[in-house]
Amino acid sequence: MTVRLDRRQALALAAAAAAAAALPRRARAGPQRVGAAVDPDEMPAREASWYRKLEEHRVECQLCPRGCQVADTERGGCGVRENRGGVYHTLVYGLPCTIHVDPIEKKPFFHLLPGRQALSYATAGCNVECKFCQNWEISQYRPEQVKNIWLPPGDLAAAARQAGVPLLSATYSEPVVFWEYVRDASIEARRFGIRSTAVSNGYIQEQPLKDVLPLLTAMKVDLKAFREAFYRDVIRGELKPVLKALEIIKASGTWLEIVVLLIPTLNDSEEEVRDLARWVKTTLGPDVPVHLTRFHPTYRLTNLPPTPIETLERAWNTAKAEGLHFAYLGNVPGHPGENTVCPTCGATLIKRVGFQVMENRLKKGACPDCSRIIPGVWS
Repeated sequence: MTVRLDRRQALALAAAAAAAAALPRRARAGPQRVGAAVDPDEMPAREASWYRKLEEHRVECQLCPRGCQVADTERGGCGVRENRGGVYHTLVYGLPCTIHVDPIEKKPFFHLLPGRQALSYATAGCNVECKFCQNWEISQYRPEQVKNIWLPPGDLAAAARQAGVPLLSATYSEPVVFWEYVRDASIEARRFGIRSTAVSNGYIQEQPLKDVLPLLTAMKVDLKAFREAFYRDVIRGELKPVLKALEIIKASGTWLEIVVLLIPTLNDSEEEVRDLARWVKTTLGPDVPVHLTRFHPTYRLTNLPPTPIETLERAWNTAKAEGLHFAYLGNVPGHPGENTVCPTCGATLIKRVGFQVMENRLKKGACPDCSRIIPGVWS
């Protein structure tokens, strides 16, 4: 099956290709014409990072906690890494299947350059399978099943510069499975003064995370739940490695925000929200923003209703009562839970409606009323 690009996607890819084509020929060298659609039978492959060779041409992936051991000619669980004669390859390096210019609030980042935009990109593939994935048509497909273009790291960074945006964001599917592309695109983006971010499930081993974090200005992690059973039954993953990743990100100095999608009957109990909030406050600190987001039925989880607003508000109040300074509500445009409020004096500092910033009263990263410093990346 081929996932078709809508008009907006096609225009975005065309703009990216045009920006890349403006680069000097030497910078555009590659196996394909930059910006062109790539034939599924001719997709370029590149040796992967973060793996080790085993006997009999087998390899062990050391990128995510699944630690796939892969026989010759086989692929890892993500579907985008392949063993070729004992050499592990990534099949999605430089091959985005979707590109958009988005407001940074869509990620969501609320404490990162409010009101600015990011060039967002993704390849096929994911290392888990969330039953509620909203981007399943790329995350749960192999690269041969989607439409890809050849846009290596330098050209992707040039496209961001051409678009006039200050941020590059790996998002939509799962950046961990195209981590080499994220790393190299972030290096190239720096040459243009463009900052890089990643929107991830946080299901990654420690070394590759530590290798790339210094290149990222911010990382948003989807903490799917605070129960191991949920990760096992609904995600096909594990909670413990994600919690460890959150600790590593926070300790690194890379700006961190967390999203929790509250799904009726599965992870929305007051007890679980309280446990999660207490862990965040104790382990990461009360200033880490936590977005409590409304679920809508999709993919393989269509038998449950959207999250009631009352449930979201209860969770929001619980998180604040447990001492989180920046608890937010998501997917409820116009709700006061979208606004940034000073934890000291209660003044509304940033007013939002959906992805739009309506007012920003911050003065050099501080509350203008009481001078409290508000943590984030503001300039």
